[in-house]
Amino acid sequence: MTEKRPMGQSRTIQTKLVLPPDTNHLQTIFGGHVLSYIDEIAAITAMKHAHTAVVTASIDSVDFLSSARVGDVLELEAIVSSTGRSSMEVFVKVHSMNLLTGVTKLTTESFLTMVAMDENNKSTPVPGVFPETEVETRLFETAVARREHRKLRNELKH
Repeated sequence: MTEKRPMGQSRTIQTKLVLPPDTNHLQTIFGGHVLSYIDEIAAITAMKHAHTAVVTASIDSVDFLSSARVGDVLELEAIVSSTGRSSMEVFVKVHSMNLLTGVTKLTTESFLTMVAMDENNKSTPVPGVFPETEVETRLFETAVARREHRKLRNELKH
């Protein structure tokens, strides 16, 4: 498939409120909840790009950089940063905002690999992507190194 789409076309933003049931005894959000939100937005982002169903092949990296507390708002932003034949690397970043103070901080960054699936649950080709901004260009250009790292990691498993 030679068609390419701008990376920004897949950009997805979600907002979530951190509620008491989402938190641990320190009143900070459970990492598992954040991972669930990341997986959901990555799937939506990949489906927007591929116009087909997707499955999560791997969560390649997750860096928890700071915590969010009860009452904070999480803003998740995701974009397809590179593609393979049927796979898409999705970059997700999460910011938290204290609504009373207005202080915003980066809480999590993650890369996931999603695979496009056809109606027979077989992998199916996806369009390529091209960057339009400086940030997108950096993500796009560093994707090759991340892909090589994933390959090496998978080879070590077998």
